Amino acid sequence: MLSQTCYIRNDNGDVLVLSQMWGPSHFFLILCLWACLDALPVAVNKTKVSPPVEELEPPKSADTGLHYDRYLREVIDFLEKDPHFREKLHNTDMEDIKQGKLAKELDFVSHHVRTKLDELKRQEVNRLRTLIKLKQDANGEKGMTVDHQALLKQFEHLNNMNPHTFEVEDLDRLIKSATNDLDNFDKERHEDFKKYEMAKEHDRKEHLKTLDEDARKKEEEHFEELKKKHADHPKINHPGSQDQLKEVWEEADGLDPNDFDPKTFFKLHDTNGDGYFDEQELEALFTKELEKVYDPTHEEDDMMEMEEERLRMREHVMNEVDTNKDRLVSLDEFITATNRKEFLEPDGWETLEQNPIYTEEELREFEEHLAREEQDLNLKTNDLMKQREELERQQEQLNAQKMELQRAVEHMERSKTEPPVQSKEDTGRMSGVKGSRK
Repeated sequence: MLSQTCYIRNDNGDVLVLSQMWGPSHFFLILCLWACLDALPVAVNKTKVSPPVEELEPPKSADTGLHYDRYLREVIDFLEKDPHFREKLHNTDMEDIKQGKLAKELDFVSHHVRTKLDELKRQEVNRLRTLIKLKQDANGEKGMTVDHQALLKQFEHLNNMNPHTFEVEDLDRLIKSATNDLDNFDKERHEDFKKYEMAKEHDRKEHLKTLDEDARKKEEEHFEELKKKHADHPKINHPGSQDQLKEVWEEADGLDPNDFDPKTFFKLHDTNGDGYFDEQELEALFTKELEKVYDPTHEEDDMMEMEEERLRMREHVMNEVDTNKDRLVSLDEFITATNRKEFLEPDGWETLEQNPIYTEEELREFEEHLAREEQDLNLKTNDLMKQREELERQQEQLNAQKMELQRAVEHMERSKTEPPVQSKEDTGRMSGVKGSRK
């Protein structure tokens, strides 16, 4: 999952957190939207919720973050225009879509759509070829012959053996690649965060080594003080529990907590009205809880940790509520979850500071890896320095040879234009010859 977060201050001086989350659900959400475009949102009690000033178009789905995102979107847009394919999608469950059963229906779409898909594939192949060339140039291989056919094999979202037409295999590859790539986003995000935390600790320890004993002691005391300040926060409600949702209902929606209604809550926060909570909509529900722990103006609060906490909350709710594992929460799944005992009497929620991100062994291995990378970098730097010195020496030799050659050429040019210089013996002999002739 990708995220963008910014912080602005309103007229009252309060800091507002604006987040845009890009997660694995968006590809599946786009597919599900095909089957749900005709669904209308349930009306909300207008005495409690102010009606919008004007009708707004449904927001465009967020960028998936995939390098072939544009190709994916354009293929989906044109398939959506085919009535037959759209009808089949409506009657196909998500698991069958993932397994590629829907891809076989490509043979029955209209000629116009197939022609457009062929064009989109050719454009994508050309884009990939351009990327390959740019990478080659960046690696100093400019001018070398490129086997594009072989290099295109690394891109699994299309059939590179046929770069001209969009076939069933192309749609099957596109669906499976997007499914696999997006499923790995959260895992990669967790790994990146763990490395971020270990790098922070490593840098802190390295900084301590540069200080004298008194300064190091003060720095350690300051660090422990910041940890205590960060841990001193109000109780965090269990994500997805009645207490957590009621707090959103009261503070964000401005409604009476005694009137809490799960169905109305769902309709209020299903912001695109598609009948599902996607990952972005779920994560937006946790902002109030996160604000109890994280403040961008406080030294002890790390906004990267806030986004990791948001991700953990969303994953937890998805695991508990998303029973069909399509990475979306339907209204039925949501209502079912609110009738469980866990919804009414949840366990406590442990925040990041209560759950170690890494072990001492992982930190040691990470630091050893950094040391090896630094050693390799130093070796490469030394090799480059030696190469530079050798090149400079060779350049000096070339310059000396060039100067010597230039002096020789100048001497030859002077020899051609100046009369030869006669020695005293030659002058004497010439004088003797002239005397004898007399």
